[in-house]
Amino acid sequence: MSEISLDESAKSEIIVKLKKYFEDELNQQLGGFEAEFLLDFFAKSVGAYYYNQGLADALKAFESKLEEFNDLVYQLEEPID
Repeated sequence: MSEISLDESAKSEIIVKLKKYFEDELNQQLGGFEAEFLLDFFAKSVGAYYYNQGLADALKAFESKLEEFNDLVYQLEEPID
């Protein structure tokens, strides 16, 4: 698996949310560098769990649509006398 990475815009949004969470919930000031290091830690430590769950969810959705497609194809069958 390749390394999980985010574009700079998404990374910046998450850093802002981390800083706000630490301030609001933990009464701790978190600097930009610290928040970025924390984000990198979470991405490396738990990111694969979320990534894999996303893949599993996508596969489940695909399989559900494939079943619908199979049903549609069988409905097109003509009776054989």
